[in-house]
Amino acid sequence: MADAPLVVHVIHRLGVGGLENGLVNLINRTPRDRYRHAVVCLKDATDFQRRLAGEVPVYQLHRREGQDFGLYPRLYRLLRRLRPAIVHTRNLAALECQWPAWLARVPARVHGEHGWDVFDPDGTLRKYQWLRRFFRIFVHHYIPLSRHLEGYLRERIKVPDEKITRICNGVDTAVFHPGLNGRTAIAGCPFGRAEGLVLVGTVGRMHGVKDQLNLVRGFLRLLEGRPSLRERVRLILVGEGPLRSEAKSLLQSAGAAELAWLPGERGDVAAILRGLDIFVLPSQAEGISNTVLEAMATGLPVVATHVGGNPELVVEGVTGRLVPREDPEALAGALLDYLDQPQRIADHGRAGLARARDCFNLDGMVERYMAVYDQVLRVAKGRLMPVQDGL
Repeated sequence: MADAPLVVHVIHRLGVGGLENGLVNLINRTPRDRYRHAVVCLKDATDFQRRLAGEVPVYQLHRREGQDFGLYPRLYRLLRRLRPAIVHTRNLAALECQWPAWLARVPARVHGEHGWDVFDPDGTLRKYQWLRRFFRIFVHHYIPLSRHLEGYLRERIKVPDEKITRICNGVDTAVFHPGLNGRTAIAGCPFGRAEGLVLVGTVGRMHGVKDQLNLVRGFLRLLEGRPSLRERVRLILVGEGPLRSEAKSLLQSAGAAELAWLPGERGDVAAILRGLDIFVLPSQAEGISNTVLEAMATGLPVVATHVGGNPELVVEGVTGRLVPREDPEALAGALLDYLDQPQRIADHGRAGLARARDCFNLDGMVERYMAVYDQVLRVAKGRLMPVQDGL
């Protein structure tokens, strides 16, 4: 195992999130005799790092706010000490680290695009496009998670096809799966599994682009249009962030606070999903959403906004519904369809479960990542091989 090539993953911060969850799954499922791993956090790491299996070192560079020019020498020295075979940066926040990786003579350099920056939710800001174009010279290979991001790299950043490999996230179906006896009660939740009660919910950081307020407004529109639903529909918003207090205020103002549960951040997401009936992703932008895959693997129908990689996951009218972003009326209409035709909840949930197991297998995702790592190392060895006399 000591001789296995080392991959250093550079990310902004190791906390709760889809990117971080995908990274942990990749590291934990990679055979130890194929690749070793280390994680470099430009900011810091939370208790989420405990999910890493085995001896995976995590380095924290404690990047200061604003321009921290001392970050790059610190990273350079660390890379010279670790001497990785591959550096794998993720998203715009870590892209600049390709430059110190080049200076440190790291043989192979990979960059992943997992989703849009919070300040550029649709990828249209020119300064970010030019920044990505500049750092393109340091990157050997790109891994976008969605077709949307793949097209962005090809058309806006001008990355050649041969340097792009799209790899969707995978989901751990041993962790995320339906309950053995149907929906189960959620620990701490005031809404039990009473006959006819439908729990609609979402899980994720409650800030900006995730737009849980869109779901709250859709829920309130649903109740306004069909007041009788107050007796049988409940809303669950799991996650922490600035939108949590705003969501509470909206619900309170509408007289619906008692119909919703906002427990904050939870560590038992799989169990929470097994207690829901319908999962909603109300985001303004997405890459490939781990929570959508986890909901599908739990046997839930998914209502998601028609953005980013969501259409690659949710099959309209088969595994769920796709609605325009920032459109509470459309979201309410999609929920009402399920409530009026409850058999669709079960049918779409079963179809989503089959799709998650067949198309988004976690081990298949890991194999595709290792194939990219194998490829960039082969190319790197070709670049470093000395030219023979007479050739």
